[in-house]
Amino acid sequence: MASTPRNQADVNRTAVLARLGARGNASRADLARELSLSPALLTQLTRDLLRDGLIEELEQTSSNGGRPARLLGLVSRNFTAIGVKVAPDHVAMVEVGIDGDVVRSDTRPFEAISPLATSTLVELVARFIADGAGTRILGVGVGLPGNVAEQGVGIVDSTQLGWNQVPLGEILRRALNLPVVVENNVNALCAAERLYGQGREHDNALVVTIGNGVGAGLIAGGTLVRGRAGGAGDLGHIPVREDGPLCQCGNRGCLEALIGQAALVNDARSIRLIGASETIDDLRALADTGNPGAAEIFANGGHIFGRALAGAINLFDPSIVVLLGEGVQAWPHWATTFEKALRSALVPAKRGTPVVVETWQDDRWAQGAASLVLATPFDADGVAGEQGRLVRERMVASARTGA
Repeated sequence: MASTPRNQADVNRTAVLARLGARGNASRADLARELSLSPALLTQLTRDLLRDGLIEELEQTSSNGGRPARLLGLVSRNFTAIGVKVAPDHVAMVEVGIDGDVVRSDTRPFEAISPLATSTLVELVARFIADGAGTRILGVGVGLPGNVAEQGVGIVDSTQLGWNQVPLGEILRRALNLPVVVENNVNALCAAERLYGQGREHDNALVVTIGNGVGAGLIAGGTLVRGRAGGAGDLGHIPVREDGPLCQCGNRGCLEALIGQAALVNDARSIRLIGASETIDDLRALADTGNPGAAEIFANGGHIFGRALAGAINLFDPSIVVLLGEGVQAWPHWATTFEKALRSALVPAKRGTPVVVETWQDDRWAQGAASLVLATPFDADGVAGEQGRLVRERMVASARTGA
């Protein structure tokens, strides 16, 4: 029998903890069945978790004539992580339990271009932590639009935020006295999908977001592909039209400059469909009422998006594509032209690739950031660096003391 890759084993250990946290105590047989793991592998995983003091054996369950099964449970459910989504004009924060559920959330105005941006961010996150119920916080995960070469270091380059080589991880760690992991926001969503979403069932998945920008995260062989400097998956900057509109990256005709929310709004304003102060919500509302001009703008976007995504699927060969982001709120207006353009541009062997559109809630970005922390205790490949080790120490210490 082939050995399980180390990174896959890490995901499976986290999945065991998440299942016990979300649905309560369970037997080894139940866990193996529900998580689609072999009994032998499940036994190995639970042995490691018992050794680390993260789970414990409880009472035995009754059986129908067979050997009674012993239940497993978390030593402590008092683990949470803070997730922070940084956007140009706001900060969203959540506290998330080990089962992935959001315990509480808050959103505050924020000016990323302000000279005081990082100190303001520290103040907002510190206040959010202080307002909590005193649970054991394992660490802070930060997701943002931009490149982060190393999660555990957290130096940020972001054209959307106007940040260049900002040492955000160091700033937050020094101020909060907690482990801090920083990552591109789409990669953070990938972490959440891998632990709690539909990506859990697939070792090769493409997670794509549409909204202000267009991003992608690739899971290959159970591992997030980050690229040389954390910039893999920049789907929004694929060149589509040589003479297209100027993109924020400085090039022309990028996918994002054609179908991002700002681009759709500009198209609508150019034909006086909406006013200068109206937003994507107003454009979507018009399409919802059957306005043909608004419907056409989304339909054109769906066609462009479908062809671009087909190129990514042809290149990466995922077993599933998951679509997320603010833009999916208008998905009924994208869907028809998107589907036709996508399937016609795929090579025959890949035309059956499933594309799943997930419902969107505003706190999903921050929830993804928190998942970065919840995954780090089992990060054998060391993506989170020293911060992963510190998170693990906090989890084990909390389990042993019952804090």
